[in-house]
Amino acid sequence: MTQAKRPGGRTARVRAKILTATVELLARDGVSAFKYEEVADRAGVHKTSVYRNWPDRNDLVIEALSRHADQQIPLADTGDLRTDVADFLLALAAELETPFGRALVNAVQSREYEEVTSTIRGVFDRRLATLRSRLERATLRGELPPVDPLFFTHMISGPVHLYRNRADLTFSRLEAERITDVVLAGIRATASQGGDLASS
Repeated sequence: MTQAKRPGGRTARVRAKILTATVELLARDGVSAFKYEEVADRAGVHKTSVYRNWPDRNDLVIEALSRHADQQIPLADTGDLRTDVADFLLALAAELETPFGRALVNAVQSREYEEVTSTIRGVFDRRLATLRSRLERATLRGELPPVDPLFFTHMISGPVHLYRNRADLTFSRLEAERITDVVLAGIRATASQGGDLASS
């Protein structure tokens, strides 16, 4: 059985241009308003290069998002949970300023394309697994009471998205540390009062 060759050389460069252009358009317009016909112009390639490789619009969107799907926002384990979470929030804020970050947010807000939704869910599932692992180690060390990772993610990341939506606000380390301190203090206080945040 002959194994199919991966596209290389000029073909690979053309595909990369098309996928990059797709992400940029998704970042600008979102999935619903994404215009398949604009991709070639933005990529600087002939329309047939788009239509031949991706006859289906959704396939192009999915591949463009999947191309970056393995990107992980770094979550270190220095033994200092406060520093690690603050660094994570700064990295998240930085990603939201990139075309892929904006495209990801726009894709999440669109619920009409199940295949696209599944792709985005896979990205977040991988990130959630990384966070879960870090929180489990923090719990074992006594840094933090048991907490549901999804709940924790919503608590720390929600404010970052709010900052991103305000052009007059800058997200700095000060904001990252304030959010981290408030969330960690709230979790610890709730646990000390007998509250259970280990499951949602």
